Amino acid sequence: MKFVIISHVRHLKNNNKYFGYAPYVREMNIWLKYADKIIVVAPLSEGDPTAIDLAYTHFNISFKKTLSFNLTGVGEVVLTILKLPLIFWKIFWAMKTADHIHLRCPGNMGLIGCFVQVLFPNKIKTAKYAGNWDSKSKQSWSYRLQKWILSNTFLTRNMQVLVYGDWGNQSKNIKSFFTATYSESEKISFDKADFKNGIKFVFVGSLVAGKKTLYAVKLIMALLKNGHNVTLDLYGEGVERDSLENYIQRNKLEKYVILKGNQNKETLKAAYQKSHFVILPSKSEGWPKAIAEGMFWGCVPIATKVSCVPYMLDSDKRGVLLEMDLNKDIEQIENLIINQNSFLKKSQLATEWSRNFTTDVFENEIAKLIIK
Repeated sequence: MKFVIISHVRHLKNNNKYFGYAPYVREMNIWLKYADKIIVVAPLSEGDPTAIDLAYTHFNISFKKTLSFNLTGVGEVVLTILKLPLIFWKIFWAMKTADHIHLRCPGNMGLIGCFVQVLFPNKIKTAKYAGNWDSKSKQSWSYRLQKWILSNTFLTRNMQVLVYGDWGNQSKNIKSFFTATYSESEKISFDKADFKNGIKFVFVGSLVAGKKTLYAVKLIMALLKNGHNVTLDLYGEGVERDSLENYIQRNKLEKYVILKGNQNKETLKAAYQKSHFVILPSKSEGWPKAIAEGMFWGCVPIATKVSCVPYMLDSDKRGVLLEMDLNKDIEQIENLIINQNSFLKKSQLATEWSRNFTTDVFENEIAKLIIK
């Protein structure tokens, strides 16, 4: 089977291997077990992979490099118009040769892919919509357009669209789905340390405005002022790093809030195992991987009410849903610090839920989508 991937993910070529963002490639390597030949249509550059990059493991990959583009300014729009014919052409010919077309959405490449796939109504297709599928959420016009095309069963035929959460009143091609990081073999027992030697919080994600990392730091600062022995490890990189460092220094938080940078899967796994809480005050998410990973290791999640997060936390039975009001949120967290039995109950429920979603289960579900 010839499997074609249309993706906005930036790739690197190094020593004749193709690398991309590790969580994405790790998932795609599961899909690719069922294909004989892979064609990837995506942006590509030469370079050295970082700690958060991973290589495709398939033996037969053909890469169709496209020009990156965006629509954020007048100049970029003009450049995009010039680039579009070639991008459309590459996607069209890749899809024409495909046995299975797979779109990664939302994103600029996914948007073009949504249009081009209309020309191939008889091809078997899947789309992974990794963003927020909630129709009530505020989203860009391009995201809304992708969702409309994917949901339209006249334009989008013979496709299953995988979305995070169960939203109801959806077209018949929309399938509630999930993602996974850990295998069945990693479902080992563990004991969470008590709070006597300190309470550990962990944040994993890009240090960008949308992740609201500074709010996580402010929560820790408020808890410290209230006399709690807390620390926060921040894993990730991004444009907000310098401002976060300055804030930490100005408020003398260096001993309590530590920037760890980008780290690999095993380092993050160890961090989750040692932590009590995983925090993500993000403005928008699809399936927040860091929350699901932390829950797998008994971290009580603290997250905003976006996308499928309320479903993941079963309202507040498995965690804390942030109000984004510092006083109210501190009160919620302090209730768990003071009442460790409540913390342990949420921790257990979080673990039990997250361990339903292993890579083994994920692979079984993927096989159902690909093998006909």
